[in-house]
Parts: sequence; C-alpha cells; structure tokens
Amino acid sequence: MATTADIKNGLVINFEGQLYNIVEFQHVKPGKGGAFVRVKMKNLITGRLLDRTLRSGERIDIVRMDARPMQFLYLDGNQFVFMDQETYEQVNVSEVVVGDSSVFLKEGELVKINFNDETPVTMEIPNFLNLKIVECEPGVKGDTVSNVTKPAKLETGAVVQVPLFVEEGETIRVDTRSREYIERVRG
Repeated sequence: MATTADIKNGLVINFEGQLYNIVEFQHVKPGKGGAFVRVKMKNLITGRLLDRTLRSGERIDIVRMDARPMQFLYLDGNQFVFMDQETYEQVNVSEVVVGDSSVFLKEGELVKINFNDETPVTMEIPNFLNLKIVECEPGVKGDTVSNVTKPAKLETGAVVQVPLFVEEGETIRVDTRSREYIERVRG
C-alpha cells in the first residue's frame, strides 16, 4: 500500500470512503516533532475542496484509473457527451468531472477521460490548443509599450489576454493550464 511519500498532484485517492483528486500538497519537516504533509484535495463527486494534514508515512489508498481517449460531441443540459474512440460508445460526463476545462472544449476535441470502473472521474485536455478569435478590440496604432495586452474572446467562449497586434479572425495557440496566449498560428 502507498504512503504519503507517494503523493503527487493529480493523484486520485480513496479518502474516508470518497474519491479525491490531489490538487496541491506540501511536505513539511518542522524543527521539532514529526514531519507531515499538508494536502488540498477535491472531491470528485461534489467538487468541494478539502484541506487535510497527514502524518508522514501514513498509508493512503491510491485509486487505479483507466484512461480512455474520448471525443467531445456536444453539451446536453449540464452533461457533456463524449464518444469513446475505440468502442464508439457515447458517455455522459458531469460538469464536476469536466471542471474549469469546459471553457476550452469545442465539438470534435480529443481529450483523455479517466474512469474508475465505469464511472468517469477526471478529464485531461491537451496542454496546448489552437483556437480562433471571434471577438477582439482592434489594436491602437502607434502604441509601442511592451507587454500591453487586450482581451480576446475565443470560439469556445473563453477569454484570454493577447498582445495588441493580434486581431479578430486569427487563430492562436493557448496554454490551457495557465490560460495564456502562446503565439499566433499561421495557415
């Protein structure tokens, strides 16, 4: 069985009978007393965050996940419908599982969904996506101050800050982890 030494971000554990995703952790070794681990975890059913302190070396129950490539098809109310790339079976996934990544989902996008048995638990989108700008203010000519940005609305509805020279209709590469503009994409 695993211990607190095996904790890392993104790990799914069974804690007090519920599934939690490790969001953040910190190993602490005070000058006096035993070491411990501060853990911030997200309940995969309710989406609530939980802060806990675990003793160093304490046993944890890591949940083994089955990762499957899935294609986003459409949004049905508050359920996201995905198609398994191997079996072509359609799976409904809740908003809690999709999380904040929903602002980058567009029809046909390929993602990886992690399952515990047959229950979708977490979703991973690609780190970089090429998305088209659908709404953006024009840049002011002659404004040469470096690092000046403006908001741009993307085809998925997400809003990111872009440099002044980027215009509406262009396609840009976005880092989905930090929600930042990376570069313009040509062609």
